[in-house]
Amino acid sequence: MAKEPVRVLVTGAAGQIGYALVPMIARGVMLGSDQPIILHMLDIEPATEALNGVKMELVDAAFPLLMNVVATTDAMVACKGVNIAVMVGGFPRKEGMERKDVMSKNVSIYKAQASALEKQAAPDCKVLVVANPANTNALILKEFAPSIPEKNITCLTRLDHNRALGQLSERLKIHVGQVKNVIIWGNHSSTQYPDVNHATVTPTNSEEKPVRSVVADDNWLNTEFVTTVQQRGAAIIKARKLSSALSAASAACDHIRDWVLGTPKGTWVSMGVYSDGSYGIQSGIIYSFPVTCDKGQWSIFQGLKIDDFSREKMDATAKELVEEKTLAYSCLN
Repeated sequence: MAKEPVRVLVTGAAGQIGYALVPMIARGVMLGSDQPIILHMLDIEPATEALNGVKMELVDAAFPLLMNVVATTDAMVACKGVNIAVMVGGFPRKEGMERKDVMSKNVSIYKAQASALEKQAAPDCKVLVVANPANTNALILKEFAPSIPEKNITCLTRLDHNRALGQLSERLKIHVGQVKNVIIWGNHSSTQYPDVNHATVTPTNSEEKPVRSVVADDNWLNTEFVTTVQQRGAAIIKARKLSSALSAASAACDHIRDWVLGTPKGTWVSMGVYSDGSYGIQSGIIYSFPVTCDKGQWSIFQGLKIDDFSREKMDATAKELVEEKTLAYSCLN
């Protein structure tokens, strides 16, 4: 028996990430090859023509899973009945802008979109915030959409997680699928901490081994590896003259797919989630933790040993998130 269609909202759908993301969703990359989709696309008034162009392309692609497309500049229309919301739209930092100016713009955007989701979305709606500052935008959305359970509001750190896997696979000259269980702790910013202390690699025709022992270069893992992952977004902007789009869209699909369909046994992934105090991270912020997912629910993976180097890095990124939260809340007044 055919499944009921799932309504998926993409905000900022006419932008670079949106343009890469919507065909992936329509093709089943996010929710599986047997899940029909009704795609809701939202963007701002000046992007109306581009948004309609994206809708035309989706029609022209004749995706078998795509049941319908809603393209609108009205948040109330866009949010109606959605089961999954991928919040890509936001205000980017422009040259000469202060951090507070960017925060103020995004607080205003996420307050309004939270209100639309609160009124219109399906009761079980799962939300993924992609637009930066992703952790704090998610926190603002949580604040102004109180009927959406806090466990249903997350932010994207899967891109950083995937970047870490990619760097290790390149270093070891093995397929990325042979590396697992890296962790991104904290903020989706340059303070994030990519941690390999619990990661493993399964070389071809061999048993699973700790990444540290296989790489056999703690200095590289503690310095260059960390900074490469932290600054990968900036390196891509320098190379493309545009920010990450394809990789961000792919990571958003990975995040939602694992959340809805479950993580493979023995594997965790990184998600920005509402802290409950795990690993000594204060509650009240959206922080990236290692999580496992089952039956549409995520759980923070517990009991990992944290060394002094990691503790310092984890606390530093938490401190930045507390500062961001204070700045964001000051913009509400």
